[in-house]
Amino acid sequence: MAQSKDHYYTLTKLPLPEEIFEYFDIVQVDIVKREVHIHLDEKAIKPEEYELAKLISKGFHPAAIVKDFPLLDKAMFLQVRRRRWFCKSTGKIVERDWDSVAKETRLTKEFATFLRGIFGQLPNQQQ
Repeated sequence: MAQSKDHYYTLTKLPLPEEIFEYFDIVQVDIVKREVHIHLDEKAIKPEEYELAKLISKGFHPAAIVKDFPLLDKAMFLQVRRRRWFCKSTGKIVERDWDSVAKETRLTKEFATFLRGIFGQLPNQQQ
């Protein structure tokens, strides 16, 4: 059964931008009737601006659900959870600034489009 699960994860990666897997892990794939639900969790990679700070992972924000392109005859939904961190020096909850990630690392338009699909804009971007 584990091998079958690995095949789901491999096939699930195909329609998604490759860059997404630098920052997110597929943690679960559910196929229910005519729907595919892909659960993505942000990896435990400290935001660059806090590399030297003592950060403690405090779990995730609630999942943002995005309807993506259908996969064959099944609707595809991405359930994306962004990581939250507690900064010991400031006592504040912090998160990755996706706007600067897209600018500084020059991610592809596909990845930026993916993020806009989740949040309606790049996170932390002024409207």
